[in-house]
Amino acid sequence: MKTQKLKALSQRLHAPEVKVLAGYCYFSFNEKLTLPFEVQRDGHIIFGPLCLGENAQAAFYVRHALELAFLLQDLKNTPLETVKILVVSARNAARFWLLDHDGQAPCPVTWGKAYAAQHPPSQHILAQSLAQLLPLCNAPETTLPLSGPEWSHFLAWLATVWPSIGPVEALMAEGGDGRLNIDATTGLNHYGCSHRPRPWAVTFASSTASSLSERGFAAGEHMRLAFMKAIIEEKSDNFLTKTADETRKFLADFFGLSAYQGVILSPSGTDSALFTLALSGLKNRPVTTILTAPDETGSGIPLAAQGCHFAQETACGVQVEKGKLIDGFKEKSVCLVLPLRNKEGGVLPASSVVQACQVMVAEAIEKGQHVLLHVLDLSKTGLLAPDMQAIEHLAQIYPEQLDIVVDVCQARLMPERVQAYLAKQWAVMVTGSKFYTGPPFCGALLLPQSWRQRLEYTVLPSGLQAYAHQSEWPQAPACRGLAAGYNHGLLLRWAAARAEMEAFAAVPVPAVQQRLHQFLHAVTQAILLNPDLQLVTPFVPQRPALPQDWDRQQTILSLMVRAPEAADIDTPLDFERCRKLYQWLNADLSPYVPATDKPLAALLCHVGQPVALPHPHALKGMAAALRLSAGARLVSGEPSHNGLGLEARMVRESADAKKVLDKISLILAHWPAIAQADPLPSYRPLSGALESTDPHNAVLFGRMGQGAVTFSSLAIGPS
Repeated sequence: MKTQKLKALSQRLHAPEVKVLAGYCYFSFNEKLTLPFEVQRDGHIIFGPLCLGENAQAAFYVRHALELAFLLQDLKNTPLETVKILVVSARNAARFWLLDHDGQAPCPVTWGKAYAAQHPPSQHILAQSLAQLLPLCNAPETTLPLSGPEWSHFLAWLATVWPSIGPVEALMAEGGDGRLNIDATTGLNHYGCSHRPRPWAVTFASSTASSLSERGFAAGEHMRLAFMKAIIEEKSDNFLTKTADETRKFLADFFGLSAYQGVILSPSGTDSALFTLALSGLKNRPVTTILTAPDETGSGIPLAAQGCHFAQETACGVQVEKGKLIDGFKEKSVCLVLPLRNKEGGVLPASSVVQACQVMVAEAIEKGQHVLLHVLDLSKTGLLAPDMQAIEHLAQIYPEQLDIVVDVCQARLMPERVQAYLAKQWAVMVTGSKFYTGPPFCGALLLPQSWRQRLEYTVLPSGLQAYAHQSEWPQAPACRGLAAGYNHGLLLRWAAARAEMEAFAAVPVPAVQQRLHQFLHAVTQAILLNPDLQLVTPFVPQRPALPQDWDRQQTILSLMVRAPEAADIDTPLDFERCRKLYQWLNADLSPYVPATDKPLAALLCHVGQPVALPHPHALKGMAAALRLSAGARLVSGEPSHNGLGLEARMVRESADAKKVLDKISLILAHWPAIAQADPLPSYRPLSGALESTDPHNAVLFGRMGQGAVTFSSLAIGPS
């Protein structure tokens, strides 16, 4: 029995969410230890019996031990610093518990609820809890009580840093909006993904959002640990300033900007659209914004493009009134829509789109408006429009009256394309969360020199201080009215995205091209052969050729699904039921199908959110397209792929994509039973479901541990 429990402890220490922490420590076990664990100041953790097993209590104690052991290694041995470390590690453990339990189950320790709360505990509760925490690290009895001045200093410090202390999974969900919040029932956010790795899930959702890979999680965790040390040393402001600058410098280098002062960090593409309007408005004329197919970008962009609040809360945590004009933005701003599809859902001819755009621009300028044109590269379904040569000609006709911003938030293009846009003096909106598969809500706005200069001689709208911090913008006179402080969640998300971008950039361009082509060809053929599916015509992006370029192929495959009551695909699934199908793909459906289909039904499949498309035969005239996308991880791989050769990995990727298609057909075959149950998506399959799926999924827990400290050297304490 003890051997089995030690094995469970070993697996826990190899899990992705603690692997980085475990790499800083070494372990032994003492079955006579009455404490849950005991931590030495050299990173040695002695686990007691309470840390064994697979229950939630053991997981909590292990996480607490790892947090404490990491922070103690740089201890300066003063009572004040010891107390700081005890409190920081305890809060990290308490918030870790809250991620999975949301207050529904009592924490294993009496201080857990107080330490997970939004505000710091009282001095009385802190004193009581510290008396329980001190024995865990063999701290001298003289550590407590702190002197009066030390307590005052400690309490003032704690009130300032309390919101910033937590595990990376929690901190990454901050500094965005409610769509990042994790639902305790599903373990997933609004996008159906997690800030923890899900290597057992099949994921082709990069057109919307992706769960973190182990690579991205590790990068975020390394930054988080450095942040915790900076908090304890009371250097967190310097740390976050430096991190923001390094992130902006990385993006400048990656996309070929001449200086990082042209980079603005942004929580999302919608925030970038708001920032773009603010910069365009610095021309001191009312702005007409022309949005190209906003239904294929982001739901909040039409409001942002009018200078209005687009949610109930900003990324800075300010409560606002959705739809209300933001302070400092002009009321005469106009927003026009340039459609790319007709009423039947077909793509309009490029010439008619260009002509409509030309008319809109000319009429707005005649009225004395400054025009801000949003160009798409690419849309949610992979459209590049309007025609870039025609837009360049428009820019030459109206050099002072027309601003152009290119929405490349999908980031399905080579950095050289971004450089070319900037050279035309067009601004560019990017993210690390779509193609590059970083966590959702990490964006940036890249400014050409002419836009950057506007910040030197004017003032940004005052209401932007609710949306942005000075540290995320260039150092310029116009930015002095932005908020002080930092968005640690945004910086952590960019740390994860940066790791994915660097891994992708390390793959030679010919290999990128070949791997994408191999995957896209195999999946396209599988869609065409499935009678339940219809491929939405993939439009090849019309770009100038570059040597060995990979971005002139469509990496978003959009598909409509047969309605379950229909005989064939001529009657596609309507939008509302397609949303249900999207959710069920990401759920364990094994209880609702025959035994032979349970392995496939249990497989969690995450794809891009459905996009509404008009269709004459669909219910209420509105069908929807699911999106199965090739992202950067398809090319670069991830740690859970260790041990697979390149060819075997690429074959498996294609096979996994085909399983997504097969699961769609399985859902159609058992629609009534599944619809009646309406199961929710889940972070992991139901208990035991992993073992019933394919062998490569069943062994993922073992494979996830590669590279971490092994438990084979565990020293068994006295018996």
